Amino acid sequence: MKRRDFLRVTLLGGAVATVFPAALSGKGRGTGKGKPGFTLWQLPSQVDTIGNSYVLQTDGGRLVVMDGGMKDETLFLKGFLAALGNEVEAWFVSHPHNDHMGALTEILKKPGDLKIRKIYHSRFSDSLLSAEHPYDSYAREFYAELDRLDPAATEVVDLREPGLALKIDGLNLKVLGVTNEEFRTNPYNNSSTIIRAWDRDKSVVFLGDAGVECGDKVLAGPYRDDLNCDYLQMAHHGQQGCSEEFYKSIRFRACLWPTPTWVWNNDNGTGINTHNLKTFDTRRWMDEIGITEHHISWQGLTRIG
Repeated sequence: MKRRDFLRVTLLGGAVATVFPAALSGKGRGTGKGKPGFTLWQLPSQVDTIGNSYVLQTDGGRLVVMDGGMKDETLFLKGFLAALGNEVEAWFVSHPHNDHMGALTEILKKPGDLKIRKIYHSRFSDSLLSAEHPYDSYAREFYAELDRLDPAATEVVDLREPGLALKIDGLNLKVLGVTNEEFRTNPYNNSSTIIRAWDRDKSVVFLGDAGVECGDKVLAGPYRDDLNCDYLQMAHHGQQGCSEEFYKSIRFRACLWPTPTWVWNNDNGTGINTHNLKTFDTRRWMDEIGITEHHISWQGLTRIG
């Protein structure tokens, strides 16, 4: 290990120990045991860039990961998971953009002591992969790592249709949307896998980077009612994702924003609202709906549950 990486890991260990002292002291497998259901963490970006990283821990101590973020997040994410037991029961990938599966790609190359039992994703056809250059190179690299896995150690589940329901201890999961080969506008984002997670006290819907067409398809489909939730992960980092109609057609009470400072402020480096992003439109919609509870990744680690 390079000295620079050693120092990063050492600092990381101290940061994780502050958040999870019980986990690092060997008392059980983490903080998820006890109250039935699950605990959710929205992880902050370590480099203030776009990304999507969520960790859920069940009341039985088992871990579920949603995406994981950029390659640059790998060390922090590995340390976070190590503090919680170093074993992931299920890892869901919304779509193969590098800001969603970049860290997982690096982990698959060098997993160390981390064990992943199952990886769930909805695989793109070669034609769909080729629809976004140069991002297809990251996606193909990710698929190559999946294809190298030993199925006896890590099972890869290709989600071809929505509707899959899972129960892991007190955590319930349901797949509401999968790859949409018919959409070639905003193709990767519009093939985001959409997932609902809930227990008896709370519910969360993860939209990934769902675009207008992807969101509207689920809204018009048989799983529309499953979009209603307590916590909604804002699509595409909170800008140019799902439509205004989508957000105003479902019920939720709080927003999860996987959003860096410059996206939140629509800042191109010269000040607030100087970029061409649409974050302020989404923020205005939330005000109009009456949402007052916002958890924004640039503000730090969020824990729910």
